[in-house]
Amino acid sequence: MGKFAVRNTATGIKFNLKAGNGEIIATSEVYTTEAACKKGIASVKRNAPIAPVENQTVEGYKVEKHPKFEVYKDKAGEFRFRLKATNGQIIAVGEGYKALAGCLNGIESVKKNAPEAPIVKE
Repeated sequence: MGKFAVRNTATGIKFNLKAGNGEIIATSEVYTTEAACKKGIASVKRNAPIAPVENQTVEGYKVEKHPKFEVYKDKAGEFRFRLKATNGQIIAVGEGYKALAGCLNGIESVKKNAPEAPIVKE
C-alpha cells in the first residue's frame, strides 16, 4: 500500500505520494503550513480516483472537466502528468517519463494508492 510522506523543506512543508515499493509517484507544491499540506492530501485522495486523463500530447485531444490528470511533454521531451483539483489548481505532479505508457502507469498508481494511503511524517 502507498503512503503520503510529509516532510519539512527549507521553505515550508510538502508531501510525496509513495507506492508500496517506496518509489515516489507524485509530489506536491510547498505549503506554508501542515494544515494546508493535509488539505492538499485530502484533495488528492478525493480527486485522483475519479479524475479522467486528458492527453495533451495528441493532436485534437478531448478537453476534460476538472478534476483531471493532464499528460504533457516537458522541455526535455519527457512525458509528465499533473493532477488538477475541481478548482483547476495543481495538487500533485509526476516525474518525467521517457514513454507515454510509463506516464499512464504512474497515473494509475496514483489512482490506486492515493485513496487509502496513510499520512506519515518523514
